[in-house]
Amino acid sequence: MIIWSYYKKTFRLAAKWIFKKTETDNFYYNITEKNLRDLVATLSIILAPQKNGAEQVLLKYAHELLGDEHVKSLISNTFAKSPNLHDSEVGFGRRIGWYATIRYLKPKVVVETGVSHGVGALVICSAIARNKSEGFFGNYFGTDIDKNAGQLLPAEYLDFAEIMVGDSIQSLRSLNVSIDIFINDSDHSPLYEKNEYEVILNSLSEKAIIIGDNCHVTDELHNFSSINGRKYIFFQEKPSNHWYPGGGIGFSFK
Repeated sequence: MIIWSYYKKTFRLAAKWIFKKTETDNFYYNITEKNLRDLVATLSIILAPQKNGAEQVLLKYAHELLGDEHVKSLISNTFAKSPNLHDSEVGFGRRIGWYATIRYLKPKVVVETGVSHGVGALVICSAIARNKSEGFFGNYFGTDIDKNAGQLLPAEYLDFAEIMVGDSIQSLRSLNVSIDIFINDSDHSPLYEKNEYEVILNSLSEKAIIIGDNCHVTDELHNFSSINGRKYIFFQEKPSNHWYPGGGIGFSFK
């Protein structure tokens, strides 16, 4: 009975989920309001430890994404047309942290490995587009082995967004740019994740942030940070009304 009291909501949500036409790998959901506030507080420590008011600015950016009906409609319309995804929820989860980081730092180059449907890419590019409207120009580079990856990206973003098709390691080696934000979300094997970090090490800008999307599973970003004199913080997300226990974000920074 004690176990049931802790997990009964999870079991009930899972029982409803298995009958839906929805995702089976990249799960989409919102996070709890408390978890959102904890995420924003974590970001303020990483991005602006000496600046008063940073938490309020980051929270504003988080709600900016949550209230973006254009972005949400692009996702919901695409999901509705898919026989395998039409019951999927439009929820950003930990990607809110990606968005708020990009809005706060105004990076010139953001690189994401593992684009898939393109929910993360859309979140990233919408942040870059907002920065652009404020006079801060940036570019997005995504990598994926699937030539159909990134179907969610609208034409309006293609003047600053590029998806490189092929093995991510090879694509990163050919990318001759200084990287301000690097997001690892491709092959989730520890060795492949480690190799990505090693390949981009010399391409990182002085204040670059690395965001690891597999850090709730491996220690690779933590280890990489320790070896290369970088700091590391992990944030655990808490999904709202979903059976999945949640992933997290690993942050590597100087």
